[in-house]
Amino acid sequence: MSTTLAPTADPVTGPAHRDANVLRWLGAYVSSAIGDNVYYIALSWAAVQSGTPAQAGLVTAAGALPRAVLMLGGGVIADRYGPRPTVLVSTAARGALVLTAAALVLAASPGLWLLGAVAVLFGVVDAVFLPAAGALPARITTRGQLARVQGMRGLATRLANVLGGPLGGLGVALGGTAGAFGLAALLVGASLPLLLTVRVGTPAPDDTPERASALAELRAGLCHVGQDKVLRPLVLAAALSDLGFVGPMNLGLTLLAQDRGWGSSGMGWVLAGFGTGAGTASLLLTWRGRVPRAGLVAATTNLLGAVAIGSLAQTSSVAAGTCVAVCIGLLAGLAGAVTGALIQSAAGPAYVGRVTAASTLVGFGVAPLTFPVVGWAADLWGVGPVFAVCAAVSALGGVVALCSGSLRRAELPR
Repeated sequence: MSTTLAPTADPVTGPAHRDANVLRWLGAYVSSAIGDNVYYIALSWAAVQSGTPAQAGLVTAAGALPRAVLMLGGGVIADRYGPRPTVLVSTAARGALVLTAAALVLAASPGLWLLGAVAVLFGVVDAVFLPAAGALPARITTRGQLARVQGMRGLATRLANVLGGPLGGLGVALGGTAGAFGLAALLVGASLPLLLTVRVGTPAPDDTPERASALAELRAGLCHVGQDKVLRPLVLAAALSDLGFVGPMNLGLTLLAQDRGWGSSGMGWVLAGFGTGAGTASLLLTWRGRVPRAGLVAATTNLLGAVAIGSLAQTSSVAAGTCVAVCIGLLAGLAGAVTGALIQSAAGPAYVGRVTAASTLVGFGVAPLTFPVVGWAADLWGVGPVFAVCAAVSALGGVVALCSGSLRRAELPR
């Protein structure tokens, strides 16, 4: 699984937030992430205009299925050809796909089948892009700076979420769906020049074994996770946490706001609270650069975050819900960033793409497919029990992490 296609410049030492190479990567990540947000708004708008709300929901969720099926294979590609080349090619493909969608919308009114096809194709490319994008930070900085880089990535994600919505709405208002798709393509494409200037470290010779078949490399990656005393419980804990977290904090929050009579403005305040908490956690990591007893911190914050998720459904006012959401964002943001840094530091350099794919498979691919189940269960039993069950699943991830002595004692490299 050769990674010799990557440039030969080694990452510099020193704080990552002062490294021009890391900052160029961060700029590319922000531009691409904002483009993603604008794309999803454009897709949702076009789907709503072409069908019923239920049909629009199916279209917007269609991209999750190929991610769930193909993401592990995307990790193999990232390790075989290197994260940077894989990110470059998949970013170009994503931009071209969204630009094609803009042209189709401009030429004619697309039906739901065409929009669904765009969503599925975008999900296929995402299955390759996401593992490579997740593995790239380990190639552009030293191991001791991984926590800081994860904090910077979290800040970038929050910024993209804040800017993506208004920009997507502006694109629809000024240019219709085609204009929004075109803006998304422009933002995704704008990340390419920056990515071309990003240097990555050269893997050691013993980290590039002879290339085997893709299936053999996939098995080797899964065995690498299964045999490592830190990665095995860490990946399992991340999967359980994402499985219990994604449903309540997406569709579940909308249902909760409807049930409590908060309206869209109340839901906006709760989302703002979550974003504030998550942004604070990312800023803390960016400033500190390292978290002592990282394994224990990840496990504890994961467990406490699950308790907070369950508590959110017990709030009756917007103010109380917003306060709880701040706690959820702070705890989940810290747990996610520290977990990501631990995964990248524990993974062998030749396996980072496959390990990243395994650790994010549930969050990006499987969990979104549970939205119909969450909606059905809320209709049947109410919002409170659904939040409680999801919180219990997420808490199980924290329990798994706490029960692993190797993970509890895991430290981030200095």
